Amino acid sequence: MGAREQGSRCQVLQYEEILWDDGHASVAGVDEVGRGCLFGDVVAGAVILPPHLVIDGINDSKKLSEKKREELFAIITEQCVAWSVARVDARTIDEINIKQAARLAMKLAVQSLAVPAEYLLVDAEQVDLDVPQQGIVKGDANSQSIAAASIVAKVTRDRLCLQEWEEQFPQYGIAVHKGYATKQHREMLLQHGPSSLHRRTFLKKLLGDV
Repeated sequence: MGAREQGSRCQVLQYEEILWDDGHASVAGVDEVGRGCLFGDVVAGAVILPPHLVIDGINDSKKLSEKKREELFAIITEQCVAWSVARVDARTIDEINIKQAARLAMKLAVQSLAVPAEYLLVDAEQVDLDVPQQGIVKGDANSQSIAAASIVAKVTRDRLCLQEWEEQFPQYGIAVHKGYATKQHREMLLQHGPSSLHRRTFLKKLLGDV
């Protein structure tokens, strides 16, 4: 293993290696996607990877192409110890606010793991569970476990946008913008009004009270 490869390995596993050395075998990375969308669920992922495994190409899901995310999704879900995703819908987001909804999705994802997590590495958040954990700023760029959770969550949400949600609401172009506040999405909202899956509290500046 060359110096550059060794350094990269140390970087992506810097937090995990400490925890594994301390005897925590089941370290779960946790992240969410869709926090800033106008439409649809916020989706969280949780992934437990085998100790010392390095998966080439893992990075913050937002920095990867759709094709690369799909490839890594297959590798992650095949090689991991356990993985899960959880969703919190738009109505709940409006009721409890997006921050609390994202935290709830993370909690549900961790609780859904087939193998209990002994420690959580979370992307700049706190999960409301009695499990030892650490929030890491830019965690999806600095922890392979968090990056894996980000990819699993992103692929899951994108598939919803491309398939189920696009078929249900074809007039909004969800497959293209994935529910984010693009010019096209805003124009479609002004033309058609919000759907049942739009986050009403996110639309007040655009549409007023809806």
